[in-house]
Amino acid sequence: MTTQGERTQTPGDGQEGRAGRRFGGSAGAYRGGRLTARRMVGWTVVVGVVVAGGWIITRPTPGDFIPGLGPSSKDATKTPPVVGAPPPPTDPEALNVETYFPSQRLIEMGAYKGKRNGVRRGENCVEAQQDRGQELLRNSGCQAYLTVSFTGQDKPVLSSVTVLRFTDQAAAGKAADALRAKPGALAFILPDANEAPAPAASAAPKPGTEPRVEAVGHYVTVTSSRLPEGPAHTPSVTASTPAGPTPTPSASAAPTPEQILDEATRAVSYSAGSQFVWM
Repeated sequence: MTTQGERTQTPGDGQEGRAGRRFGGSAGAYRGGRLTARRMVGWTVVVGVVVAGGWIITRPTPGDFIPGLGPSSKDATKTPPVVGAPPPPTDPEALNVETYFPSQRLIEMGAYKGKRNGVRRGENCVEAQQDRGQELLRNSGCQAYLTVSFTGQDKPVLSSVTVLRFTDQAAAGKAADALRAKPGALAFILPDANEAPAPAASAAPKPGTEPRVEAVGHYVTVTSSRLPEGPAHTPSVTASTPAGPTPTPSASAAPTPEQILDEATRAVSYSAGSQFVWM
């Protein structure tokens, strides 16, 4: 029974009813939205999975171009060997091998495709000579050298390119002339960064192995190529042909060893020289 002016109490007018109106819903809805222990555990698991997934995707790995995106960390174990102290970081023209010849980037030119391997570097350019007793680069104005080995991916050929940095363009041009006059003066390095044995003094140079010397600004590049040692890669002697007109080679004829070597030397030499055209 109520008196006049007194509002009849409804089931939702208790404490829970006032709470329901405060939050825009019924008391039952409010009780259902409470954070229980079970829901807390569920949300913790969900958040943990999301965070772990984001860490896996964005975690930088050695050798990645973009953090979390190829190449994988497994490729970092294949980094080619580098012999010699790194150049000073304060030198804006330092011969940094990863700047000019990244290990993950192939040289592709024409039918040639080559991968970078071992590296030798230093500030004493005499170290780049095959015979360190020669005076060829001593007091020549050479400030640093970088020798890089490349391996053909589709054809059995090894290439070695040496980049020499000089004080000015005149010194570079003079050194290039001296190197052209003494083929084989610079060491040829192998994929493991070791120097190849010097050829015998009496041995005539094999066709296609002549070095290519280019002066580019105040830099000089010296490039040469060889076939891997071993009977499987030894150039075969061309059999004598009967007298008569010389047959015209077909377009599908396999390239000769000389052509393979020349192709590799040109590709590596161009790739090396193009780095310094504007410097």
